[in-house]
Amino acid sequence: MVTRITTSFSDLSLHADLLKAIADQNYENPTPIQEQAIPVITTGRDVLAAAQTGTGKTAAFTLPLIQKLHTEAAPRRAGHCKVLILTPTRELAAQVASNIEIYSKYTKLQSVVAFGGVGINPQMIKLKRGCDFLIATPGRLMDLYQQNAVRFNDIQTFVLDEADRMLDMGFIHDIKKIIKLLPQKRQNLLFSATFSEQIRTLAANIVSDPVEISVSVKNTTSSSVEHSVVHVLKGNKNKLLVELIVSENWQQVLVFSRTKHGANRLAKQLCAKDISAAAIHGNKSQGARTKALEDFKSGDLRVLVATDIAARGIDIKQLPQVVNFDLPHVSEDYVHRIGRTGRAGETGRAISFVTDEDVDLIVGIQNLIQQVIEVKDIPGFSLDTPLRMPALRAMKAKKPKKQKPSDGSVPNAKPRSSHNPANSEGAPKHRRRKPSHASSPKTGSSANGQSNSRRNPNRVESNSGNR
Repeated sequence: MVTRITTSFSDLSLHADLLKAIADQNYENPTPIQEQAIPVITTGRDVLAAAQTGTGKTAAFTLPLIQKLHTEAAPRRAGHCKVLILTPTRELAAQVASNIEIYSKYTKLQSVVAFGGVGINPQMIKLKRGCDFLIATPGRLMDLYQQNAVRFNDIQTFVLDEADRMLDMGFIHDIKKIIKLLPQKRQNLLFSATFSEQIRTLAANIVSDPVEISVSVKNTTSSSVEHSVVHVLKGNKNKLLVELIVSENWQQVLVFSRTKHGANRLAKQLCAKDISAAAIHGNKSQGARTKALEDFKSGDLRVLVATDIAARGIDIKQLPQVVNFDLPHVSEDYVHRIGRTGRAGETGRAISFVTDEDVDLIVGIQNLIQQVIEVKDIPGFSLDTPLRMPALRAMKAKKPKKQKPSDGSVPNAKPRSSHNPANSEGAPKHRRRKPSHASSPKTGSSANGQSNSRRNPNRVESNSGNR
């Protein structure tokens, strides 16, 4: 349950130019994550923050950073940036860049957004002039660095946004490479949906004596979203979706497909029924993805069919409907999916189509969120046989963690001066390769460093669509 916030943005000691930009957006009161994070970030402390999608976390870190650079008014150096923000997807990078542009409209700050799928030369030209904010995906950032288009000497603050998705998409090695290139003295802000053990391990090598902020319970769904399931035959899911769009006059609905081909196929079938639709996924060009998203936001497109990775970063105010055409294989993705609706205090609906093959998946989702999801009956589509699901399984109590220091720092966090990612927990272990028949035992080669270049085989979309 989100508590009512009485603090106003003016109480957060923000500059008048920022307050004016905020007022232009008709924002009245800060969200919990903004109220807690802005004062801390303003002091220059490192932050480890957990907040659900749709809670206003982007403004929580961009507003204080804009304020800092605006008041300093330090000159920019060619090929350098002052704040580096890493995001897992193109769409999220574009969204963060858009927010910075909105909040800094009454300042002279400059930002550059860089991601794959588009030409690199325009990005290199912009970076030559220098910038205050660089918002980038890991792959494109490394491309720019290797081509001497950007240098990190002037970076004051490093932001890792949606760190949990970064790890899911296999960006851990890229992140470690980038961190090694950054100045030792810097402010670090790490934002994630949850504080998993993997996130804490990553944080131990990034943040130093951080303030830990959490405004959401792990794996919970927003109380502003009404979610339900429909028990349906697999072959009837397309017809059911058309029926709901037409009978309930849905004008804007985000539909999740498990695969890229499934998203393409569904979008074509909807268009054949005179329902405007488009698919968005990693195989689509950046131009096609941007156009589809803009058309959907403007209302020219009624249905946007998306895969999980492509949908990360989609921020649409007052999005009323989300449909899980296919249930996600990973239960946590359910929370992220339905978080696309019911944002910023608005209400929303999320409907999931469940076949007999999906029972285990929906049971896992219910156990994760510790909530029984309502089963809706849609005449002509719902199966006569009831959807039998076992009672919720109680969450297992975890072993107690080591006592955390009272100052809020991350246990066992190493000083950055002695930082060596290769020695950190979770770093890839290098295996020696047996010498070939053509090599003597003394000159046999090893595979050191080879495992670092290997990609997660499940990272199909992140490789092809989000560099």
